[in-house]
Amino acid sequence: MLHSLSKIARTALAAAALIAMQTPAQAEPHMQHSPLVIGHRGASGYRPEHTLESYALAIEQGADFIEPDLVLTKDKHMIARHEPMIGATTDVASHPEFAGRKTKRMVDGVEYDDWFASNFTLAEIKTLRAVQARAGRDTQYDGLFRIPTLDEVIALAKSQSRQTGRGIGIYPEIKHSTYHATLKNAQGRLAFGGHYFEDRLLKTLHKAYGNSSCAPVFIQSFEVGNLQYLSKKTHIRLVQLVDADDVNADGSLSLVPPYRQPYDFVVNGDARTFGDLVTEQGLAFVAGYADAIGPWKPYLVKTVADGVDRDGDGNITVNDRRVDGSTGVIETAHDKGLLVHTWTFRNDAGGYGFADPREEMTYYFDLGVDGLFTDFADTGVAARDASVNAGEAGHLKQCGRRHKSFHKGRYKD
Repeated sequence: MLHSLSKIARTALAAAALIAMQTPAQAEPHMQHSPLVIGHRGASGYRPEHTLESYALAIEQGADFIEPDLVLTKDKHMIARHEPMIGATTDVASHPEFAGRKTKRMVDGVEYDDWFASNFTLAEIKTLRAVQARAGRDTQYDGLFRIPTLDEVIALAKSQSRQTGRGIGIYPEIKHSTYHATLKNAQGRLAFGGHYFEDRLLKTLHKAYGNSSCAPVFIQSFEVGNLQYLSKKTHIRLVQLVDADDVNADGSLSLVPPYRQPYDFVVNGDARTFGDLVTEQGLAFVAGYADAIGPWKPYLVKTVADGVDRDGDGNITVNDRRVDGSTGVIETAHDKGLLVHTWTFRNDAGGYGFADPREEMTYYFDLGVDGLFTDFADTGVAARDASVNAGEAGHLKQCGRRHKSFHKGRYKD
């Protein structure tokens, strides 16, 4: 398996050089499945996250989309890392030549003492290797895989689409837009500037896929202003992510900084919380600039900690919560014309109300989510196959609609 994945990664590296020679009109296989299984950071339950090998395994397991979280390097390249801080996901700490790069910096109101991608050139990033970020997972691949650029992820998705005959999409997330827009370099000048990240991303995606709502692409963000900006510049589908800190015993969501609000709301003095975005009024607001809502799964299903040991293992955990059913967010979002993609489903953690991860994912598919993110794409595919909604093509009905007639303020020809 390792040999074959490395071969796929090498193929993607070679294919990245050909992206500039391709035109968006070149046909790619269409999506064959619905609801969607989205490989969260690839197959991060099995391989170090955000590596070509992790993405390739997710595709092999049947994922419809792979998700590259994006940050910027010092020389303005988009690379796949979950955060601007790279200490936990790479072997940078073992590189003595970079010991002096560790620094303290504020990200979304929280101070981190870490190594930051924006202090490294792409060439330096390529000397690092990825490591497993979550405790308890397989570490045998630590130090083997490189950190990919967005171009390399696109090349992998395109080459695997052609080789497998099924459409493989990408689901990039703009990480910490306000942080990147306001970051200053050693000379005190803006390192990137306002909307540099968004413009760079659109230039790359339009070149690779065209400016189309039928492109196999979703752009996601926890911030709002960057999505509103993008909505006036692209037909590519946009997703508003919705976060929270924890789930209270009664099933309500705990909203504590930095998980209380989109960070651009904090900066701009907007009092609305993430929870406000999934009310009927909030969903109508989101529908004005986005195509989908991406809430953390406890927003969609109410679960209550009532002290009952439902799985009989002698320990009461989040898996033992009583499942009270849909909160109505899915139904209201659909009524507003929004797709619902929820996250994150893991075989080894966070099964609110469910001890069996496949059963949990099938439950959400049965409720009507249009897609879900999982670290274990093979389990996600099995869960979808078991769902009453397997094979439904609801998400495809939205493809190609004219945004100017559906969303006020959306990109116009």
